[in-house]
Amino acid sequence: MSPTFLTVLAASMATFLAAATASRAYVSSNQIWMLLLSLALYCAGNLMMVKLMREGGLGLAISLSAVVQLVAINVIAFLVFGERLTTIQMAGVGIGIVAMALMMLPTGGRA
Repeated sequence: MSPTFLTVLAASMATFLAAATASRAYVSSNQIWMLLLSLALYCAGNLMMVKLMREGGLGLAISLSAVVQLVAINVIAFLVFGERLTTIQMAGVGIGIVAMALMMLPTGGRA
């Protein structure tokens, strides 16, 4: 994975996390501007994903994005909104982390 891929992945993840946080804030506050902000952020994040798919392929880009979001949004849900996962749900997050680590290992073949 190139530095460009990792940089765009980080930027898209930050955008998706901001969008998810705005969505959750909308649920709590019912302020329409929070919903509009969330939708705009989701659109921007998806446009960034197009670049990732071009560079890393559909499978890798979407899979890495999903796992990074899985972990990071659970941290935000816990720290900001006080939500808790059950033990089995935490195990699922752990399996996602292992899956991401395996996907990022160099294969020596073509990517």
